[in-house]
Amino acid sequence: MYLQMCRLLNVQEAQNLFKVSPQILHSVLNFTILDLMETFQKQITLSPKSRGFHLVTDEILDKIPELSKIDAGIAHIFIQHTSAGLTINENADPSVRRDFETHFNRMVPEDTSLFEHTLEGPDDMTSHIKSSILGHSISVPVTNGRFNLGTWQGIYLCEHRNHGGSRRIVVTLMGSSL
Repeated sequence: MYLQMCRLLNVQEAQNLFKVSPQILHSVLNFTILDLMETFQKQITLSPKSRGFHLVTDEILDKIPELSKIDAGIAHIFIQHTSAGLTINENADPSVRRDFETHFNRMVPEDTSLFEHTLEGPDDMTSHIKSSILGHSISVPVTNGRFNLGTWQGIYLCEHRNHGGSRRIVVTLMGSSL
């Protein structure tokens, strides 16, 4: 009964209740904070998208039903490509996504005279630069089995190639279970 009760508590609560250090608590009860967390990892494939900034929140959610098991935690979402990126931004007005594309094309123009790495075409090196600026991963809080995004926030796939194809994403979920 004592052990079952402790497993229901988080480490901080158990320390306060029993007035012991985390090391003693671990040695007596033989568990760590990771024992109190659910972890899950899955590789998913996003459908091919044209060049631009695309809302993919729902497409990701449709492929990770395991999210519903997390009470409080974090979703780490990583794209396994060097010519596309991920970011979080406005999900309501499509002009935001068009403006992103326009800005990035001005900031990193497809001028092959500017780059040495152009083997795959004029969008080759520019795609690598844009994806490095935006990044390859995002973290999203999870609350009560759902992404805890702001009202106007969505997850973007930032496709920088003219013909990028499908994109592989690794989603790692960590948190306390419902």
